[in-house]
Amino acid sequence: MAMNSTTVASGSYGKLIVDGEWVTNVYGVEISGEVNYEEIKRSGTRTVGHKAMSVSYSGTIKSYHMNNNFTKKIRQISDDTKGAYFTELIVSVEDPEAKDLASEKIRVKGVQFTNIPVINFEHGSPLEQELQFVCEGFEEIKI
Repeated sequence: MAMNSTTVASGSYGKLIVDGEWVTNVYGVEISGEVNYEEIKRSGTRTVGHKAMSVSYSGTIKSYHMNNNFTKKIRQISDDTKGAYFTELIVSVEDPEAKDLASEKIRVKGVQFTNIPVINFEHGSPLEQELQFVCEGFEEIKI
C-alpha cells in the first residue's frame, strides 16, 4: 500500500505554550530521553548485559530572538536573590490534514534551562537563539 502523503504531519503547525502563552517566535522544539544503563557481568560468558537504571530528559527550543518575558524569566538565575526559572511546557503539532493520524500534544514537566540567553547577532541575519533545558518527564495530552 502506498503512503498517503497528506497524513504526514507538518512542523509548520507546531506550537510551544509557556505559562499559558503561545510563544510565537519559536520555530523548533526537540525533546528526547536518554536511558542510562549499568553494565551487568554475567557468569559463563564474556558478553556483558545491560540493565536500565534511569532516564534523563533534555531538549532544545529554537526561536527568533525577541525581547519577551520568557527570556527574562530564564535570565532570572543571574540575580543572586532569585532561583532558577522552573516551569512546564505544552508542545503540540496539530496539522489539520493529519489530525487523526499524526497530531500530538505533550506536557513537559519540571523544565529548567541550562543556558542563559544574553546577546548574539550576525550582520544581515535575523537574531536567533537556542535554549537548552533539562526536564523531569512528560505526559501525553489527549487532543
